[in-house]
Amino acid sequence: MSASEKTSKALVEEVVRSFGKVRLRVLGTSMAPSVLPGDLISIERAELNEISLGEIVMFFRDERLFVHRVVSRDVTRETPCLITRGDRLGHNDPPATAAELLGRVTCIERGHRRFEPGRGVTGWNRFIARVLRASDLATRAYLHFLARTRAAEDSWAL
Repeated sequence: MSASEKTSKALVEEVVRSFGKVRLRVLGTSMAPSVLPGDLISIERAELNEISLGEIVMFFRDERLFVHRVVSRDVTRETPCLITRGDRLGHNDPPATAAELLGRVTCIERGHRRFEPGRGVTGWNRFIARVLRASDLATRAYLHFLARTRAAEDSWAL
């Protein structure tokens, strides 16, 4: 990771902790199909005890930002933690502490649409997530298909 990437991520952490809100463009695929590369997400600061199962949260660990879904809580520890996982991933992240938690995703903007994130992966998205979890090739094909679909929609809008 370059020095500018480290600085940018640290700046995002500081903005959320100081001002309580930030909007970011998503780069990774770990939350597909719920959150896709290119989506804009709005993050609002939240405390660990305010977070519910199924919410999408952002945390900062090892100079990296993570946006993953809360799948459970670990209350057996001295300090409570959240257990998170990317919708496309087959394994849980190490527990996220209150000190690492930055906030919750409150809005996802995809193209010209804005929507609130769901409290879990349901229906058709659950099936898509399982397929994407099984294959990086399927993930690349899915994202390529979506990019072509978006391009076609944009050309119709002209």
